[in-house]
Amino acid sequence: MTHSDTDPADRPGQPNQTSTADEAEDAVRAELARLRDSIDNIDAAVVHMLAERFKCTQQVGHLKAAHKLPPADPARESRQITRLRELAENAKLDPAFAEKLLNFIIAEVIRHHETIARS
Repeated sequence: MTHSDTDPADRPGQPNQTSTADEAEDAVRAELARLRDSIDNIDAAVVHMLAERFKCTQQVGHLKAAHKLPPADPARESRQITRLRELAENAKLDPAFAEKLLNFIIAEVIRHHETIARS
């Protein structure tokens, strides 16, 4: 058997390529798990923040209904969109994405307000 025919693990001072690849794969998996844990925590925080936001908007809906105010407030919605786009830019988040998200939330709030007004 020649020196080149031996397993690298059998040669002193030579790293085992399989072991190095396994260690790299383990490191990648550990980093993915760490990042995914952070994402899961952030998702949980987002859900809880949205729940708090909707508790407030439900109260707004009841107040509007009690005083016969319209469910939608286009002037406020416009100000909020402008404000959120600015916040997104400062946070290095795509402002168009932030606007789409806020529009989705606003539509849901208005739907809730209309339901409250009918009841």
